[in-house]
Amino acid sequence: MLRLTEIKLPLDHPVADLKAAILKRLGLAEHDLTGFTVFRRGFDARKKSDIHFVYSVDCAVKDEPALLKRLAGDRHVAVTPDMAYRYVTQAPAHLEERPVVIGLGPCGLFAGLVLAQMGFKPIILERGKAVRERTQDTWGLWRKGKLDPESNVQFGEGGAGTFSDGKLHSQIKDPAWRGRKVLTEFVEAGAPAEIAWVSKPHIGTFKLVGMIERMRAKIQALGGEIRFQARVEDFEIERNHSGRDADGMGQVRALVLADGERIATRHVVLAVGHSARDTFQHLYQRGVHVEPKAFSIGFRVEHPQSLIDQARFGKFAGHPALGAADYKLVHHCGNGRSVYSFCMCPGGTVVAAASEPGRVVTNGMSQYSRNERNANAALVVGITPEDFPGHPLAGIEFQRRWEEAAFKAGGENYAAPAQKVGDFIAGRPSTEFGTVVPSYTPGVHLTDLSACLPEFAITAIREALVAFGRQIKGFDMNDALLTGVETRTSSPIRLTRDRTSYQSLNTRGLYPAGEGAGYAGGILSAAVDGIEVAEAVALDMVGPA
Repeated sequence: MLRLTEIKLPLDHPVADLKAAILKRLGLAEHDLTGFTVFRRGFDARKKSDIHFVYSVDCAVKDEPALLKRLAGDRHVAVTPDMAYRYVTQAPAHLEERPVVIGLGPCGLFAGLVLAQMGFKPIILERGKAVRERTQDTWGLWRKGKLDPESNVQFGEGGAGTFSDGKLHSQIKDPAWRGRKVLTEFVEAGAPAEIAWVSKPHIGTFKLVGMIERMRAKIQALGGEIRFQARVEDFEIERNHSGRDADGMGQVRALVLADGERIATRHVVLAVGHSARDTFQHLYQRGVHVEPKAFSIGFRVEHPQSLIDQARFGKFAGHPALGAADYKLVHHCGNGRSVYSFCMCPGGTVVAAASEPGRVVTNGMSQYSRNERNANAALVVGITPEDFPGHPLAGIEFQRRWEEAAFKAGGENYAAPAQKVGDFIAGRPSTEFGTVVPSYTPGVHLTDLSACLPEFAITAIREALVAFGRQIKGFDMNDALLTGVETRTSSPIRLTRDRTSYQSLNTRGLYPAGEGAGYAGGILSAAVDGIEVAEAVALDMVGPA
């Protein structure tokens, strides 16, 4: 097979035009092309007057060596890489030890799946509930202002990615094509087939729910055990000496659950997500090596989706092949901070994402259709450990401080504080809504957001909004709405691991993974990291096949 890239065609091109374009680019007669499949389809919208599709295709031809020789100087023609996933080993039938996976978000889900497919029969512990029960609890916060600290947007089957846009694109390096394995498994579980070839695939919450249930059943059919409402309360770690000295190498011996049950194991995949603050505390107290890590905080901003469509697509706005437009923005501010858009959700909603009582956290989500009235994204400011000096968990306290400020500013009932962009830039409280209706439930309280973030962040976001208005006409419109606060962009810690074994620097048998460990950011990258860690666990347990 040959991969041909950079085939450009109009948005409304007939289906037959793609084959014709392939034949023309390769200089082939029709009978010399025996087949082709689309590997990737994106669109180029840099010029709003000429938006077009850009294809990459895999082609089967009759005389591949001759064609490669003839087109040796064409950088857009190459041999299709081998993207097949191959298991690194298989568990022997007599193996008694079972690895344990903590967490059933994208990372834990794929770590558990791959371990099960290799015959290791993993035990997967999830502190929250199964995805449908969890969905009901999440709606309890959104509709009634009732928070369940163990079953919410952050905790439960599927992880935080379940209540998101379901974005499946990432900028990670993936030479082994593990991301292809992720997409293939998702399609087999019921995701739209197009996620395997569109340039920015997404799924949406409603579709994710059924997919996760089918993947759970697959793991169980392969001998894996999944236990819900099974919060890990402690880690039994045997160390050369006590304390938090990183030189005191240890070995995981067992896990202790909240109900007192002890599970003996020497191999633990730690895929707890970025909000498992109590788990981070337990690990720190047990001497596991923890480092503070940079993250970002800010607000959610909402605009009419039609404004974003017009700004990005011009006369092509509303074209069914394009769907709802997204954006990606960054501004380097005069005070030395950077502000950037994060987790942009076209045609979506702002959601309540708190996991602790007395705190307000926002996030964004979209359904597969992306047809809600508003576009939303986080506008966030980079935070470094220099902003929260102290012990390795100080970033958590920094997040909590501003989540508590948002809870207070919102009225202490899980409503979120909000402010119109025009008022925010001018430094005056908002008293009435404009044309943009807030999508956040259980509701918003108009106020002055300046008390909800550090002064340097407020100054930076004010400057960035004006700058973004020069990039996207109307971005700084008076009636656009800011809702606070967004603090869970990534984990505030890194559970640093060895680059070769994937185990904690000072705790053998503990495999930090995914977003919570500081090694991923999003569904796809977390799932890929889960696969990599599962492979490392399997090889440590039995060696290569």
